[in-house]
Amino acid sequence: MLKHLVESQQLSPDILFSLFEKTDKIREHTQDFSSELSGKVLATLFYEPSTRTRFSFESGMLKLGGKVIGTENAREFSSAVKGESLEDTIRVVSSYADCIVIRHNEEGSAKRAAEISKVPVINAGDGKGQHPTQALLDVYTIYKEFGRLNNLKIAMVGDLASGRTARSLSYLLGKFPDENEIIFVSPENLRMNEDVKSYLQRHDIKFTEEDDLDKILPETDVIYVTRTQKERISEEDYKKAKGKYCINVDNLKLIKPESRILHPLPKTEEINLPIEIEENDRRIAYFRQAENGLYTRMALLHTLLKDQKEN
Repeated sequence: MLKHLVESQQLSPDILFSLFEKTDKIREHTQDFSSELSGKVLATLFYEPSTRTRFSFESGMLKLGGKVIGTENAREFSSAVKGESLEDTIRVVSSYADCIVIRHNEEGSAKRAAEISKVPVINAGDGKGQHPTQALLDVYTIYKEFGRLNNLKIAMVGDLASGRTARSLSYLLGKFPDENEIIFVSPENLRMNEDVKSYLQRHDIKFTEEDDLDKILPETDVIYVTRTQKERISEEDYKKAKGKYCINVDNLKLIKPESRILHPLPKTEEINLPIEIEENDRRIAYFRQAENGLYTRMALLHTLLKDQKEN
């Protein structure tokens, strides 16, 4: 049973498929859930910028009948400016709210928050660490697009050294070893870290490393593209990586009709496709993926604040 969600490793296949089932129910019968969290308060505590994650949690809480308090720039507009520790902030906020969603610039911050909080804590991104709810909506999207989470070849493309979404997705895919294969496509200076690769080896997940994107596109089922994390790497590393990988009109032709392109968003120069292609080509799944974030996060909030309180 989940009390907090701070890392992808907590999500077993049983928990995942339970959340998938609830996500589908909420999507199909949203109005039936409109008062499920009446009287509950969600605190969104964001020390780093966010659009989709914060809005989907806040919108989801409101659609479930709850209320939201929060700050979108806690590094400047909270008592952190005065030197208050994260632990003290969580002690106070957890007495005001029934659940805390936190995004923080320091890796490990969500775990620290969960250790001190009196209410459930959800990690919405902790530095270069993890972003487990993004991984949740990613695997849900893959499951909805393919009808399975096995026998897939998945390419993760871009800045894999500091991209927390790719790390979290790798950990979650480690739960499904059946004939899956991961291809890490990145500049040499921004390769996936050894902790993730060691985890995959322990869980018998096949993976390879590649630096030629076009070479692997024809054989890949899921192309998971990520942006270069300019704010987390040196200027030298950014210059080496900038513009190295891009999905465009030319190499889109290499991708199988049944394959899917995912991206945690926001996207920058790593995807360069006209709007008409993005709107009409079924291979482009990243906007469906973003929409899925609303319903998967609603399912998670409902599970933490409704189901588990009743059990």
